[in-house]
Amino acid sequence: GVTRLLLTRIPFFREIIVSSFSCDSCSWSNTEIQSAGRIQEQGVRYTLAVTSRQDMNREVVKTDCAMARIPELDFEIPAFTQKGVLTTIEGIIDRAVAGLEQDQPIRRVTDEEVAKKIDEFTVKLRQLKEVNSPFTLIIDDPSGNSFVENPHAPRRDDALVVTHYRRTPQQAAVLGLEGEEVDAKPPDAAEDLRDEVLQFNTNCPECNAPANTNMKLVQIPHFKEVIIMATNCDSCGHRTNEVKSGGAIEPQGTRITLQITDPSDMTRDILKSETCSVEIPELEFELGMGALGGKFTTLEGLLKDIRDLVEKNPFTLGDSSTPSRTGKLQEFIGKLQEVNGKTKAHFIMDDPAGNSYLQNVYAPEEDPELRVERYERTFEQNEDLGLNDMKTEGYEPEGASGR
Repeated sequence: GVTRLLLTRIPFFREIIVSSFSCDSCSWSNTEIQSAGRIQEQGVRYTLAVTSRQDMNREVVKTDCAMARIPELDFEIPAFTQKGVLTTIEGIIDRAVAGLEQDQPIRRVTDEEVAKKIDEFTVKLRQLKEVNSPFTLIIDDPSGNSFVENPHAPRRDDALVVTHYRRTPQQAAVLGLEGEEVDAKPPDAAEDLRDEVLQFNTNCPECNAPANTNMKLVQIPHFKEVIIMATNCDSCGHRTNEVKSGGAIEPQGTRITLQITDPSDMTRDILKSETCSVEIPELEFELGMGALGGKFTTLEGLLKDIRDLVEKNPFTLGDSSTPSRTGKLQEFIGKLQEVNGKTKAHFIMDDPAGNSYLQNVYAPEEDPELRVERYERTFEQNEDLGLNDMKTEGYEPEGASGR
C-alpha cells in the first residue's frame, strides 16, 4: 500500500504530522497522527462538558500516550492502547465502539455472558452521540500534545477546562524521559512563579463583564522584581495593564533625572510605580503620583500615555472646556510631541517609595545623561505611604500582654 504524510498546523495549537495508509488490494485504510514537536514541559488535561450535537463535531488530537475517560459510564480508554488520531468527539466514540465489537463474534461462542454485557455497553456508547443527556469527556495526556478544539477561540470556552500539570516521575519514565528522579528535590515555589503566568477572575473596569487578569513576576536587569498585571475583556475588547512593585518600600526615596538629547533616549525602558510623579520643567508640566497608575513601558510610550490622558479628558478638550483652556492645552500637546530627542528637555521622576526605574543604557557603567538621587522622605511623604502608623517590630510581646 501507500502511506501519505502531511505536515499541518492546528489553529491555536501546534504542528502535527498526519499519516494516511491505504491498500488497493483489500481497500483497508488507516489514519494516524504524530506530534511534530517535542514533548511539552507539562502534561495537559482537557475536561469537556458535552451538551449538544455541535459539541460532537469538535476536533480532537489524541496522542497514543493520552487517556480518554467518560465518568458517567465509568468508561476509560487507557494510554498506549490506541494509535494517535486526529478526529472528533463522535469519532472517538465510534472508534471505541469499533474496538469493543472487533472480537464479538468469537466472544458470543466462547463467553456469551461477557459478549452480552459488551453489547449492552456499546448501545450506551452509541446513545451518547445523540446527546440526550449531558456527559463529560476527559482527555489526560502526560506529554502535553493532545488537543480539544475551542470553537470560540481566541475567546474562552465555558464548556472546556484546560489544566496543565507537572508530570509524576512514573509518567516521565513511561514517556522515556530522563533526568526526573523520584527522590529529586522539590522545586522552589518562588522559581515556579517566575516561569508561570498566574490567572485569576475579575470584572472588566469598562463593562463589568467577567474577565481574566494575567499576572507575572518579571526581573528588571540592574533593578528588582516587578509584577505585571494585564486584563483583557472578551465582551467589549477593553485591555489594560498595570505594574506593581514586587518588593518592599525602599529606605529612601528616589529622584531620577534624564536629559533627553538624542532620539534613542525615547526607547529607554521605564518603570513608573503608582507612587511616582513626573515632571518636565521645559514644558512647566507635572504629573502627580497616582495618575496613570503603574506603567512598565518606554519613555516614548509614557509620553504618549500622558498625551492621551490630556486629549481624552472631556473637561479639558471636550464640550465642557473653554476656548482659552483648549488653546493652551493644544499648544502643550504640540510641545509634548516635539519632545522626541531632537528638542532637548529634562525628564524627572520622583518616587518617595523608591520603586521606580529608568534604564541606564550604559549599565553597569555610569550614564552621563542620567542622574539618580537618594533622599530622606519627609513626614508628609511617609504619611502618604502609610508608614508613620506602620509598626513592624516589637508588637508580639505587647499583643500577648494585653490579651
